Amino acid sequence: MTAARWTAARWTAALSLAAVWVVVLGAVAPAVMAKAARAQPAAMARPAACLTPPVAGPIVVPYRQPSCPYCSGHRGVEYHPAPGAAVHAVAGGVVTFAGVVVGTRYVVIAHADGMLATYGLLASSPLRRGQWVAAETVVGASTARLYFGLRRDGAPVDPTPLLSGGRPRARLVPTDGAAPLRRPTRTCAAAAASR
Repeated sequence: MTAARWTAARWTAALSLAAVWVVVLGAVAPAVMAKAARAQPAAMARPAACLTPPVAGPIVVPYRQPSCPYCSGHRGVEYHPAPGAAVHAVAGGVVTFAGVVVGTRYVVIAHADGMLATYGLLASSPLRRGQWVAAETVVGASTARLYFGLRRDGAPVDPTPLLSGGRPRARLVPTDGAAPLRRPTRTCAAAAASR
């Protein structure tokens, strides 16, 4: 067998094995969710309408919707917290993945509404697959960067309108006795209502 054929044979075997893993993981994830749903605490049945950001601080790299499923973009948001800062779950759910992919630590949590939250660039995480976490549970410790993304039905979703910090924005009110303007609708509540 020539070197070129041997390489082609290895690639074919590797791709076949990868396809088998995709099928197996596709079958295992729903089973993990179903098993965990039977033991789901009532407090985690529905996520909050507004999600608390995973870390304190502003979003440094915003979400950029890709123009196609395989096109470039930024399928989440990025924070630059202090290294070692605690990263918190934005809502309760079950851990569907916790591990390292190409040298980067990730945790993925499936929420009751079908959303998948991905926390990436973690320094460490105590979580394991199949474990239930409540909202604001520590997911792990950050590096100097933290990636946070949401997916629904495999498609990326901009998390920015859903991240509120749980506090309404400060607003000025008239001091001259005039009626205050109508209170603005919280962005995350409006986005949750459109789901």
